[in-house]
Amino acid sequence: MRRYWPEREELMKTLRLVAPGTDLYEGLENILRARTGALILVGDSEEVMRIVNGGFRIDVELDPSSLYELAKMDGALVISGDARRILVANAHLTPDPLIPTTETGTRHRTAERAALQTGKLVIAISQRRNVITLYKGDQKYVLREIGTILAKANQALQTLERYKDVYQKALLKLTALECEDQVTLADVSTVIQRAELVARFAAEIELYICELGTEGRLVRMQLEETLADLGEEDELVIRDYIEPLDDRRVEEARALLAKAAAEDLMEPAFVLRVLGYSIGTSPETVVPTRGFRILHKIPRLPMPVIENLIQSFGRLREIMDASTEALDEVEGIGEARAKGIKEGLRRLREETILQRK
Repeated sequence: MRRYWPEREELMKTLRLVAPGTDLYEGLENILRARTGALILVGDSEEVMRIVNGGFRIDVELDPSSLYELAKMDGALVISGDARRILVANAHLTPDPLIPTTETGTRHRTAERAALQTGKLVIAISQRRNVITLYKGDQKYVLREIGTILAKANQALQTLERYKDVYQKALLKLTALECEDQVTLADVSTVIQRAELVARFAAEIELYICELGTEGRLVRMQLEETLADLGEEDELVIRDYIEPLDDRRVEEARALLAKAAAEDLMEPAFVLRVLGYSIGTSPETVVPTRGFRILHKIPRLPMPVIENLIQSFGRLREIMDASTEALDEVEGIGEARAKGIKEGLRRLREETILQRK
């Protein structure tokens, strides 16, 4: 259910660096409360040092008090990439003035240009507006108060619970339809849409957790508890219906769904195109399921055996109708496992009927 977005991962890494519980965060808070303002460049690469002029090269351990006191000087601070040492104080940053910037204040214009030129984190603390702004490459992020983040995180958790409930009901309906071989592409797209919305809300909450630092432990526990029983059913649904089936196509489909705009994601036609169906295919088309997701629910049935079953029979309906002897002939399945598969599918079908009632 978790997604990997490179840009979001980079932002989360940055937020962890300045989150509550770190010396850097405490130092930034001291500067913010004193309303002195500051410009801090995080990094010591050769490219970074080329835009650093003047100042005092001190190379001392970073602690909140030192950071606060040194920020009282007019120039910028340069600290190491791991935010453990203060390298230069009262420095003058000279990024390329031709780099376009949307900022207006001198400090923030310099910060944005330095971040764009070096790709490193630059922190600007506004003396007048009392705001901490992070610049990293072409990303900009304004830090918020802990109380505000906690309120948003709790609201997002409540919304996630509702979306999870809707998603699980869609999965239950899909399971029932798969057992009866009556699944339509509309049913498939609905499940995939719900899964993607759940994943996006979870990713938003993870961003809050990174920003909360040590204050986000309870939120993290709640998120993990909420997602604990979801597993990777969304990927298995894609495996069941993508055309043609191969691992590369599955990964491509997941990436396209993750990057999709919200309005595109809500269009069944878009989801079906991602799955490999031609333009104009009716969402009401009945399609057979391969059975990856349902077979994965049977205890002690490893994925290689599931793949062998599907390769041998083609789809779930044929597997359900197969005799114990026919199942036994598949590589990796003995008589005991064949009986376990038959019993597991029978039990799953009965449980699904009872749950829907």
